[in-house]
Amino acid sequence: MAQRIVIENAAIATVDAQDTEYPSGHVVLADNLIESVGEGRAPEGLADVVRRVDGTGHLVTPGLINTHHHFYQWITRGLATDHNLFNWLVALYPTWARIDEPMVRAAAQGSLAMMARGGVTTAMDHHYVFPRGSGDLSGAIIGAARDMGVRFTLARGSMDRSEKDGGLPPDFAVETLEGALTATEETVRQHHDASFDAMTQVAVAPCSPFSVSTELLRQGAELARSLGVRLHTHGSETVEEEKFCHELFGMGPTDYFESTGWLGEDVWMAHCVHMNDSDIDAFARTRTGVAHCPSSNARLAAGIARVPDMLAAGVPVGLGVDGTASNESGELHTELRNALLINRLGVHREAALNARQALRLGTYGGAQVLGRARETGSLEPGKLADLVLWRLDTLAHASIADPVTALVFGAAAPVTASFVNGRQIVENGRLLTADEDAIARSTRQEAQRLAAIAAQG
Repeated sequence: MAQRIVIENAAIATVDAQDTEYPSGHVVLADNLIESVGEGRAPEGLADVVRRVDGTGHLVTPGLINTHHHFYQWITRGLATDHNLFNWLVALYPTWARIDEPMVRAAAQGSLAMMARGGVTTAMDHHYVFPRGSGDLSGAIIGAARDMGVRFTLARGSMDRSEKDGGLPPDFAVETLEGALTATEETVRQHHDASFDAMTQVAVAPCSPFSVSTELLRQGAELARSLGVRLHTHGSETVEEEKFCHELFGMGPTDYFESTGWLGEDVWMAHCVHMNDSDIDAFARTRTGVAHCPSSNARLAAGIARVPDMLAAGVPVGLGVDGTASNESGELHTELRNALLINRLGVHREAALNARQALRLGTYGGAQVLGRARETGSLEPGKLADLVLWRLDTLAHASIADPVTALVFGAAAPVTASFVNGRQIVENGRLLTADEDAIARSTRQEAQRLAAIAAQG
């Protein structure tokens, strides 16, 4: 028999297709699935109820879904704070090229802990730096997510265009074409789970147009489709990238991606800040997804992505933290607010995004982008039991009548409980699956060790 958890007396934002909301409703979890969602109290006579949660003063939403991150950057936060993207990369690549397995494990734990305690139930990591002899970096990242109890996609990245080829990474920080493809295939075969309730999935993810060869892009796409997994990369992030693509390939980033097989409903790209109308039309036509990273885009002065235009055209859009060397907070729930505010600085002004659109970006939109909208991203019977109880009756939010407005426009709301796959991983803002203080110590130690190694050159 299924074991049930009953949540009652809470405001509920389902983020289903109709944006159904209940001012006071219930959610019933049966093992790792949502059994029922509705108005008022839960049905009477439920069997095998192991726990009842009084949600008075709370808003229940789907768990947040992060669609773009670089976990390893947790141990290089606060550096190169006044740089644009290319200068920032040039400043930090020599340090990043010296990471090893213990550093990556600690950084992954720090990144995951910060997101999980802030309501993220599905995380992803785009890891593309694999220095020779650095250990099993993919295994360390996947292990950290498994231990944290977060649903996870590893975008196994790669780079093969170094400084000697006109790229930005140091020569010793990249892989060969053959090495990258072989290692990526091994990672997919070893770790990818295609099942409905999979906790670990893998995507094929060459880093960016300016750090990988055309052949790595083309063969990476072919590899992903032969293995039945998704594709991820950075796209159209800065004006410098657009200039680079025109100079090197004779076309803009979107046309270049299309020429290498990198548009499609199995593809999502990070940033997509500098997109013209034809670029947006191409993404909409092919159902290519976008990971919108508003804080990072502002931190690196990349610009304001045309999110309202993408949504109007039918482009799937989710939210991303991005690496914490360009978004030091490492939190996704603050991106709900930042996405709304930054997009209102664009041409659409106050009509750019509203609170419910921002919440959808961080939940169902993220599920679409990661190819998991059938399983998660909204509170509906039969979907996975990934959800968050946000406390909204404290000083920070109590005078805001509408709970979704309170969550998005207000201060970062405390997480009373977060469930992933029906298992509670956060209680009253603290992780139940990891020692936050121990993680803080280990990340500081590994950051110091990396800084010392990099200083030696």
